[in-house]
Amino acid sequence: MAGEPVLQLQDVHAGYGEIRILKGVSFAIEPGTVTSVIGANGAGKSTLLKTIFGMVQASDGAIRLDGRDVTGLKSEERLQRGIAIVPQGRCNFPLMSVQENLELGAFIRRDGDIKADIEAMYGLFSSLDAKRKVIAGNLSGGEQQMLEIAMALMTRPRVMLLDEPSLGLSPRMLDYVFSSIRDLARGHGTAILMVEQNAVQALRISDRGIVIELGRVSHQGSGVEMLSEPDVRRAYLGLPADRNAP
Repeated sequence: MAGEPVLQLQDVHAGYGEIRILKGVSFAIEPGTVTSVIGANGAGKSTLLKTIFGMVQASDGAIRLDGRDVTGLKSEERLQRGIAIVPQGRCNFPLMSVQENLELGAFIRRDGDIKADIEAMYGLFSSLDAKRKVIAGNLSGGEQQMLEIAMALMTRPRVMLLDEPSLGLSPRMLDYVFSSIRDLARGHGTAILMVEQNAVQALRISDRGIVIELGRVSHQGSGVEMLSEPDVRRAYLGLPADRNAP
């Protein structure tokens, strides 16, 4: 897709203390698209998301949101600018109701549209609508994942970062979560950057794919191209290099 990038990384380096994890990462993503980041364990995928959100500070390079440099901003400031994150594992308030969780999702906002946006979340995620008063910890894994995405959406993000959204889900709920992610990008114009071990299914719903190898981008292209790339198929997708092989 052609267009102006909503998020751009240029030669980003980051790590923990003296340990460098990201070693010059550069790419851009556009509004209304899904981009999947795949790679081996320890390659730097989760560190990439944490660096974009400001949980890990970049030691070099630049991160731009809508053309504005956010590299030096704290996580809360990036959230206010339009970057939201749904980290790996459960991150809701399990002893509070679905409704209360959605209200807390809008904690940075001071406008009068919060109630309307909560209703919009119930329309977007119909499985939550009938469970407004249910304690979040009593929801299924897939419903909790949907709740956490809805909470992030309550900040009205330009970019949403998802870390392993399919983790621990049944195959049926995995399909539901992935289709919701795709529809969210298409229908709401939110750019989604997703780290996902279930690489084949992730790339099938993605506009673009990025492979992180030892802290660097080794391959990038459309989701279709990544599914066809022999090296990617063999090393990261568990598929034969030749897609026409029996």
